[in-house]
Amino acid sequence: MKTTLRFITPGQALRLLSIQRVLIRHGLDEIVFATHLFRPVRFLFYLLPWNWFRRSQASRAERMRMALEDLGPIYVKFGQLLSTRGDLLPQDMAAEFSRLQDHVPPFPGDQARAIIEQALGGRLEDHFHEFDDTPLASASIAQVHAAVCHDGRRVIVKVVRPGIGRTIRRDLGLIWILAQLAEKYAPGGHFMRPTNVVREFERTIWNELDLLREAASASQLRRNFIDSDVLYVPEVHWDLSHHDVLVMERISGIPVRDVEALEAAGMDLKWLAEAGIEAFFTMVFRDSFFHADMHPGNIFVSHPEADKPPRFILVDFGIMSSLSEYDQRYLAENFLAFLDRDYQRVAELHVESGWVPPYTRVDEFEFAIRSVCEPLLDRPMREISIGDLLLRLFQTARQFNMEILPQLLLLQKTLVNVEGLGRSLYADVDLWQTARPLLDSWMNERLGVRGLYKSTKRNLPLWIDRLPSLPNKAIHVLERLHENRLQMEMRSDQLDDIKREIRRHSQRTIYAVSGSVFVLAAAVIFGLDSQPAMFAGIPAIAWLLGLGGLGLLFVSLRE
Repeated sequence: MKTTLRFITPGQALRLLSIQRVLIRHGLDEIVFATHLFRPVRFLFYLLPWNWFRRSQASRAERMRMALEDLGPIYVKFGQLLSTRGDLLPQDMAAEFSRLQDHVPPFPGDQARAIIEQALGGRLEDHFHEFDDTPLASASIAQVHAAVCHDGRRVIVKVVRPGIGRTIRRDLGLIWILAQLAEKYAPGGHFMRPTNVVREFERTIWNELDLLREAASASQLRRNFIDSDVLYVPEVHWDLSHHDVLVMERISGIPVRDVEALEAAGMDLKWLAEAGIEAFFTMVFRDSFFHADMHPGNIFVSHPEADKPPRFILVDFGIMSSLSEYDQRYLAENFLAFLDRDYQRVAELHVESGWVPPYTRVDEFEFAIRSVCEPLLDRPMREISIGDLLLRLFQTARQFNMEILPQLLLLQKTLVNVEGLGRSLYADVDLWQTARPLLDSWMNERLGVRGLYKSTKRNLPLWIDRLPSLPNKAIHVLERLHENRLQMEMRSDQLDDIKREIRRHSQRTIYAVSGSVFVLAAAVIFGLDSQPAMFAGIPAIAWLLGLGGLGLLFVSLRE
């Protein structure tokens, strides 16, 4: 769903005043006055009474984080998205925004009951034997309640907050307006393209609001790991789920951030750290479908049993992502090339994959990558952060007009979370050493003899189906080529813009010709001394020229 607002509504105007009050309270009006738009009246900043007193000693990044928390849940979620854009934000600000958490007061249990009854129909008692009005957790989009089904299944019920759609529309409209102003007036705004960030945020938050979409994501991930000894995904109860209500199996486990409890339960923390890394890389490269919000609050570890090893349990599937096979391949090759310090290959892969423009000079790009990576890779492998490496690579590639894909940014953010999780469990875990066998195996599967066999086996039925018609199509193309009747159709936004520009110039030319013809016709009517052939009292040549001009004008308007 896309929000495009041209005017500020009265409600948004009031909201803008409240935002201004929050910014002033945190001393952020100095940022507003530093922009190109308000720089001519910057002297007013020193005339405002609240600037005469001692300001907060917190850093600018801390003040911005606190302001977002005061502005409410939509701005908190926007800040969380911005924390993934380390390629755009200063490092201190991206790090501070990553600390943003949803601290939203719960809404009353009777409202949750009403939403469930409206979504599922009938009374709540028709669907659940027990329902706890006190929520287990409350976030910006929804809150979670514990319940028991009539058949004894223990479940959690996730319910969308009442009126959240209206709040999202109002605040998104303001964020769009602020982003458009920033893009136009802020230093570097045109390069950073904040409207693209808002567009990505808008898509993400509307997707989170649809709990059926989250249910589908959870079901897909569960199928991918149904036989796994490392990862468990709770079951979705589709018969009780709706756009505004999600019912899932209730899990029991130890929060992964509680390292003392894991040790007390006799867990092998080194194994846990390596297993978590392997599970994530399996999502990315085997399934091309990964949980993109793997912070410690969304990960638990099952209690150990005599016949089963502990497993990671994931919850909250509102933010998922995937990579195309094309991106998978180049990402794996990039990682392996980094490990081998083959920077020329890294540069070539970026050009081949289309991540940077085709006119990019490989030698210049290689030198830039080398200058960024050598200081990092000169350290012991266990001290190298793959997330930091990707981030620095993205920052460097931006200088070469690389358009960072949203799925790559989500991957980078999740890698940082996975690395932090692994090292919180076992400080000496080597992510590179753990991931390399998986990458080598994936590359052999896709690019080796086995990969060629699988690809051929998968595509052979399609080739056989199309083979009988192939000779006729080839002969048809050759005949049209021989007769100079072969046409190629090219489609792109830039070509469409060029066509429109040519059409405008063509129309102007036609208007000029038409006007000239009309003038000439008038000259014939009023300026001829001889007696030409007449029709209805007007020279015939004037009729011809006039009708010709009208015809040209009609054709131009039809264009």
